[in-house]
Amino acid sequence: MTTDDPRVQEQLKELCRVLAVAKDSELLESFFNCLLTPAETADIASRWALVKNLREGKSQREIAKNLGVSLCKITRGSRELKKPDSAFLRVLTMLDDLNAEGRTNNGSPEPLCPHYNNCQ
Repeated sequence: MTTDDPRVQEQLKELCRVLAVAKDSELLESFFNCLLTPAETADIASRWALVKNLREGKSQREIAKNLGVSLCKITRGSRELKKPDSAFLRVLTMLDDLNAEGRTNNGSPEPLCPHYNNCQ
């Protein structure tokens, strides 16, 4: 599929509906490790980290240096955070709520998918 294929949004919406009802973070971690290549996983992780860094007030240049991401990606994240209906801010608020409840990730750096190394 190409980015302009309408099936892209259909598949994304379906995936989001399933993820919205999932309550098992280890299952989701395993799912993403099986679905994504290590490079794709690293890209998503760095984008999430840059959004959190922006909200913490770190400069774009500091974020670029620490995470090794382009200023273009950081600028995009900054623009998204400034929107009044920002999905980034809503998700970051969910993270704040989880942290306030003392619910954190399991801290396991190991991929849970037994096929992870074969999917690269």
